[in-house]
Amino acid sequence: MNKFYITTSIPYVNANPHIGFALEIIQADVLARYYRLSKRDVFFLTGTDEHGQKIEKTAKEKGETPEEFVEKISSKYKELKVALNLSNDFFIRTTDKEKHWPSVFKVWEKLKEKGDIYKKKYQGLYCFGCETFLLEKDLENGKCPVHKREPEIVAEENYFFKLSKYSSVVYDAIEKGEIKIFPEKRKNEVLSFIRQGIEDVSFSRSKEKLKWGIPVPGDESQVLYVWLDALTNYISALGYEKQSAEFKKYWPADVHCIGKDIFRFHCLIWPAILISLSLKLPKAIMIHGFITVNGQKMSKSLGNVIDPFKLVEKYKTDAVRYYLLREIPSMEDGDFTFEKFEDRYNHDLAFGIGNLLSRVRTMAQKNGFDIASPLNIVKEKKELYRKAIEDFRFDIALKEVWEIVRFSDKYIEEKRPWENKEGSKNVLGELLSTLDEISLMLSPFLPETSERIKNQIERKETFANESNLPLFPRIES
Repeated sequence: MNKFYITTSIPYVNANPHIGFALEIIQADVLARYYRLSKRDVFFLTGTDEHGQKIEKTAKEKGETPEEFVEKISSKYKELKVALNLSNDFFIRTTDKEKHWPSVFKVWEKLKEKGDIYKKKYQGLYCFGCETFLLEKDLENGKCPVHKREPEIVAEENYFFKLSKYSSVVYDAIEKGEIKIFPEKRKNEVLSFIRQGIEDVSFSRSKEKLKWGIPVPGDESQVLYVWLDALTNYISALGYEKQSAEFKKYWPADVHCIGKDIFRFHCLIWPAILISLSLKLPKAIMIHGFITVNGQKMSKSLGNVIDPFKLVEKYKTDAVRYYLLREIPSMEDGDFTFEKFEDRYNHDLAFGIGNLLSRVRTMAQKNGFDIASPLNIVKEKKELYRKAIEDFRFDIALKEVWEIVRFSDKYIEEKRPWENKEGSKNVLGELLSTLDEISLMLSPFLPETSERIKNQIERKETFANESNLPLFPRIES
């Protein structure tokens, strides 16, 4: 029970990272850091999904081989670790023939041994964007609901997975909370979808149509379905194929962090695969929404895709982490604008925590202070904060922290410590202890800021000799 295994989805490398995935991986990082503080043995996994038709097509358009193309894009996702100050323990790539492919082959063979893989001729509606077959009931006005395009009619002989065989077992696991799905409305959507009837799913593509993928064991004419390849990363990274000590220690996942566009794959197909393999089910699946920009969907054609690297270059890492975690509702859609970003930055960071730290530190330097307990509000807010994080409500957890910041500002105005040097020492001690608690609460969210606060209030004969530069310099209009 001491371990905590957390994963993000593995983003598809047909394009550079944008802030939609930055949101997901920062959310996962908060959980990883939070549970490490709770003395849990954390394993935090992310990576890249590198096979499939879209990648093959995009690479060709750019005059590159698929290998060259995925190497370049995957390296950009790896660079997020530094840019966003992430603490992931491993980065898996689906093109890794040593770490990933052996587990994929083992999964295939196990499914086949169980009698859950069979071959048949099939004609269906194929969404190029989703890289999956869709049913008529999945469409909205004849189009894929995610990519807003009409699917192609594809006729092939493929291998199929007996998803229908496991649909009722998956339904029961979700309904009874063996797999907890957050938010509740996504759980209800999955259950409703299963009640409509589940058909078996294609688990391979003809090599005539797709060459860039993992070959089906024993049948070189077929390539493994990209989602079987991708979903297996959660166990291949732990060494499933050799039943490694890491696999035995960390599986099952305590939480998969994913986006709402892929939750059916994770809430239906993945549990069905695991049941067929006789493996434990993930404990929780946390599903976030989309980020729009000025109310519009991000798209290359509109030229409104927000690059997280450029955002960090302009505003610094913790400011980007703060906006995405505080302004975007954790499990709903949210909007990004530069105006909102700068308003939130100035109000909460520059004039909020930054100003509070500066005021208290300056007064304590001038007047001295006594060691004291934090303000009474801290105990109440810490409990609400803890519950919010464990319910994946990162925006609410940060709201509770800023309630303490605001309360502290009011406390200063009420006590007016600058008027009574001797009488102010206990007040300043309370405020410094409160800032210490704020620092600890911020450490999963804004790790660099947390460390800077701690350094500036270190209790010695004099304060830590850190530069007097503000935590967050005000952004001028």
